[in-house]
Amino acid sequence: MRYGQRQKGEVSGVKVSFSKEVPQKSDVLVVGVTSDRQPAASNAALQAAVIGVLEKLAGNTRFTGERGQLHELAAPKGTDADRLCLIGLGGTDSLDHHGWESLGGSLAAAYNGSGASFTVALRHPNGASAGLAHLALGLRLRGYRHERLRTRPLDDDDGAIASVTIHDPDGDATALWNDDLLHVSAGVLWARDLFAEPANLLSPKTFVDELEALTSMGVTIEALGPEGLEAHGMGAMLAVAQGSANEPRLAIMRWNGADDPDAVPLAFVGKGMTFDSGGITLKSAKGMEEMKGDMAGAAAVTGAMRALAGRKAKVNAVGILGLAENMLGSKAYRPGDVVKTMAGWTIEVVDTDAEGRMVLSDALWFTARTYKPRLMVDLATLTYAIMAGLGLVYTGLYSTDDTLASDLLAASGETGEKIWRMPLDDEYEANLGSDIADLRQTAEEIETGDCAHAAQLLSRFADGLPWAHLDIAGKEMNYDDKPLCPRGPTGVGVRLLDALARRHETET
Repeated sequence: MRYGQRQKGEVSGVKVSFSKEVPQKSDVLVVGVTSDRQPAASNAALQAAVIGVLEKLAGNTRFTGERGQLHELAAPKGTDADRLCLIGLGGTDSLDHHGWESLGGSLAAAYNGSGASFTVALRHPNGASAGLAHLALGLRLRGYRHERLRTRPLDDDDGAIASVTIHDPDGDATALWNDDLLHVSAGVLWARDLFAEPANLLSPKTFVDELEALTSMGVTIEALGPEGLEAHGMGAMLAVAQGSANEPRLAIMRWNGADDPDAVPLAFVGKGMTFDSGGITLKSAKGMEEMKGDMAGAAAVTGAMRALAGRKAKVNAVGILGLAENMLGSKAYRPGDVVKTMAGWTIEVVDTDAEGRMVLSDALWFTARTYKPRLMVDLATLTYAIMAGLGLVYTGLYSTDDTLASDLLAASGETGEKIWRMPLDDEYEANLGSDIADLRQTAEEIETGDCAHAAQLLSRFADGLPWAHLDIAGKEMNYDDKPLCPRGPTGVGVRLLDALARRHETET
C-alpha cells in the first residue's frame, strides 16, 4: 500500500486465515517442540517428520524448545514447504493466552521483512487448540507495519509477512478468531494507524470522516461542530480550538448490542488533539513532531468501539471523542483567560499546553448529562508528570469508584496492558483554587503532581458517576520493539476497554 491509497477505516495487518486441512504450499512451515524436545505438530504425518528432524538435531544444543525459541532449517520431503521453523513451546503445562500471544509475537518479529507465506501446524501436547487464535492475535499485533506514506520499499526488506494459514482441524480456534479476536486485533491496529497519520492528513474533520467505516458494522455516528459546541456551552473546548484553522468536533459513536436496547450504556471518552503545539505556552521544538499523536486516547476509544461492534458485544456503549488542534494564532487562547465550561464552572487558564483537561472537562460533562452512563472511562495522553512517576511501563489510573478501578485492574491482568492506581485527594482539589475564577487550570506548582491535579480537576466533571481516568502519556508509542508491538504506535487502551466491556455484557 502506498501514499494516498488508504480507504476509510482500512486496517494494516498480516492476513491470517484458518483451515481444517493442512495447506498444500507455503514458504515456511511452523511446528512446535516442547522443552523436553518432543514434537508438537497438528497431525500424525507432520509429527513423524518432525521426529526425524529432531533426531538429526540431537547434537544441536542451541535449540532447546524453550518457549519462543526458533530454529529454521530446510523442510523435510513431503511437507510441501521450502523451510521448516521449529518454535519452542516450553514445558508441557498448558500455555495460557499470554503465552500463545507471545509465540505469535516471536514468529512475527523473526520474519518481519521476509515477505514469506506461512503454514502454522502446531498443537500443544495438552490440547487447547483455541490458543492458536491467541497466537494469531500476537502475530498480527507484532507484525504491524505502517507503510502507506512510503513511495518506495525499504532497502533489504521483502515486505510484510505475506499470509499466515493456521491448521485448526477441530475448528475451535477458527471460531474464536472469526467471532472475537480478529475484531480485537482490527481495533488495535486501527488505533495504531490513526496515531501514525500526520496532522496534515488527520484533522478533527477527517477523523470524523474515518468513523464512517463503523456505520456498516452497526455503530451510529454523530458529530458536533463549532455551532453545536457553542449551543451546548462547551467554552473550554472551544477556547482550546480557537487558534487553529481546523475546526473542532465532538464525535459520538453509539453501539447498542445489549439484549435491551434501552439498557444504560458504558461510556468511553477520548482526548483527541490531532496536533498539539502547546499554543502560546509553546512546546520545545525537539520532539514536537510526536504531538500528532496527542489523539491516542481518541484512537483507543475508536478502536475499542470497532472491537465491540465487530464481535457483536452484548453491551450498549457510547464513545465520545473531543477532537481539536491546539495552535498559535491571533485568536488563540491565552494564559490568564477565564473560560466557562459546559458544567457552568469557570476555569482560569494558566498553561495553554494543559489543553487536554480543558477538552475533557466539556466532553465528560456532555457524556454524563446526555447519556447518564453506568460508568465513564476517559483516556488521554494528558501529562508529562505521569511519565515521571510511572515511566514508560504503566498507565496511571485515577478513579472515584473502587469497583470500577478493580474491574480495570482485572482487565489489565487479562490483556497485559499495565495500569497502576494513583490517588485522588481533597488536598489536590484545594490546590486548584483561583483568585478570579471557580477553578484554576493547574496547581501553582505545575511540575509537582500535575497528573494528580489534572485528574482531580476532571473528577469534578464526572457529575458523580463512577468514573476512571487513564493517563496513557508515554504508553501511546514504543521507542523500541516490544513482544507484541514493534517500535511505533501501540494502540494502548483498546484491549483494556474491550476487556472491561466484557465484564458488563449480557448473557446470550
